[in-house]
Amino acid sequence: MSDLSILMPVYNERRTIGQAIDRVLAVDLPVERELVIVDDGSTDGTREWLRAQEWPDDVRVILRNENAGKGAAVRTGLAHAAGTYATILDADLEYDPADLPALLEPLLAGEAEAVYGVRGFQAHSAYSFWYVIGNKAVTMAANLLYNAWLSDIMTCQKVLSTALFRSLELREDGFAIEGEITAKLLRRRDRIFEVPITYRARRREEGKKLTAVDGLRVLRTLARCRFGR
Repeated sequence: MSDLSILMPVYNERRTIGQAIDRVLAVDLPVERELVIVDDGSTDGTREWLRAQEWPDDVRVILRNENAGKGAAVRTGLAHAAGTYATILDADLEYDPADLPALLEPLLAGEAEAVYGVRGFQAHSAYSFWYVIGNKAVTMAANLLYNAWLSDIMTCQKVLSTALFRSLELREDGFAIEGEITAKLLRRRDRIFEVPITYRARRREEGKKLTAVDGLRVLRTLARCRFGR
């Protein structure tokens, strides 16, 4: 059994997918790893490229026939994960897998149930003013709703045990799964440890997919998990 399952949801990332995979396989981790790539119905040649490669034993590729969203792809990858721990790592090169050892450290030391990689938005790493404000707004909403103090609920780099990940019974199909993970962890009163990470937001013309509508869906999800049964 691999110790860390890295779940990589992919949708139309032909330009970056090869480099993203190379980065994951090159990083030196304190545990064994497996990479679970889930293509979510790409139409730009990504899935054909994935099919054409010869993959090592620690890489698995799952091809979904229709695009259903990041959340659906994450759930698919999670269902196939064999590791003790699991994390999400997008294929868009915004996040650096070299940060994973620091994220694993509190888990391996037994200091936390979940570890979040916190992005420091700066002039060279932020997509736009409203993108940063939107991230801070949904994070503040989570803090208010759940009486918590987190810095970045929308970070992709969340590491937790695979068993805990599955027990959250996630159901969001799109980007709102990031808010849903946080909401359900906070409802359970699980400890979330925060670690600073490297981040470089890509531009819309480079394939940035997150929109203001996704922010509204995150707010809806936070409220649903807080006040729903």
